[in-house]
Amino acid sequence: MSVINSVALIGATGNLGPAILKHLLDAGFQVTVLTREGTNHKFPPTVVVKHVNYDSIDSLVSAFQGQDAVVSNLGFEGLPKQQRIIDAAIKTNVKRFIPSEFGSNTSNPKVAGLAVFADKIATQKVLEEEAAKGNITYTNICNGPFLDWGIQVGLILQPKEKSVTLYDGGERPFSTTTLDTIGKAVAAVLKKSDETKNRDVFIQDAAPTLKQLKAIAEKVTGAAWQAKEVSVENEMLAPALAELKKENPDQGKIVYPLIITSIWGEGYGTPFQKLDNELLGLKELTETELEAVVAAAIK
Repeated sequence: MSVINSVALIGATGNLGPAILKHLLDAGFQVTVLTREGTNHKFPPTVVVKHVNYDSIDSLVSAFQGQDAVVSNLGFEGLPKQQRIIDAAIKTNVKRFIPSEFGSNTSNPKVAGLAVFADKIATQKVLEEEAAKGNITYTNICNGPFLDWGIQVGLILQPKEKSVTLYDGGERPFSTTTLDTIGKAVAAVLKKSDETKNRDVFIQDAAPTLKQLKAIAEKVTGAAWQAKEVSVENEMLAPALAELKKENPDQGKIVYPLIITSIWGEGYGTPFQKLDNELLGLKELTETELEAVVAAAIK
């Protein structure tokens, strides 16, 4: 595969976007950021900014002219638009497409069967079909929950309450990665385009248990943290599946519990069994470094 030089990034703001943008620029890629019309976010002067209508394939085709790769960092609501984006990428001979995965192990059948991941699975199928025809190549990046952000917003730990929810006892290790490391991984995948062609890539900064993170939180804060035990099967998955069967299901009672299930449920493909850290030049955190990440996220 020829060298990738130019990259179009969709979703350069938000939680993960800035880290991806930073490391694409640091790696020497020519970056074009795609934003919605009317967005006035300021980007570094070396970045080309193009305003697009994601509902218009003509708008996307125009934006993708001359691009070697497209990185999609669309949020949950934007995931259905990826199929149109892929069509536009193929029309403009884009070589590599990185879809908005950046989370749970969707190659695991139990994860793939959760309704919350339906759009991601649909995108994967399109990419696999188009890659088989030789129309495009792809890489799915799996990194588990965002370690730093997940602590800050109360997903992994609950800093405001100095508490932690111990799913299934909190003793099951799970793969997790910081935003910065994910940004590095995106750039490294594009640099290692042959080695990462048409496959899943698995990365992690660490694979701690919730109990271990609770102990670290107590160490770095010098205070005791409360713990609440929750059964993934009975208190997360079962109620979400029951809600799905209703005529007008409440998505708020479905999305979060199913994400929790994919991270901490038994048999949902985490911690990752095979890592691509070495290929991508990523080192796992030492115990001291993990403590520093937790301490910074709690503040």
